[in-house]
Amino acid sequence: MTLFGTTLDGAQIAALVGLLATLALWLIVLGRERGYARWFRQWEASRKARLDAENGVRPEQKRKPTGPWG
Repeated sequence: MTLFGTTLDGAQIAALVGLLATLALWLIVLGRERGYARWFRQWEASRKARLDAENGVRPEQKRKPTGPWG
């Protein structure tokens, strides 16, 4: 096999396949970790809202911006 004008032997092809498989696995794990973090933040926010509703705590009123940057 020739890649960028260089002939690759079996060991080099296996190394490239291994590197690409490692990269794919890493990207899958990263995506699942981000999904878990997103789910956990949503779960924590809903849990806090539920506890505040049970305890009768009202959410803070948002203040109107007072300056040029809000």
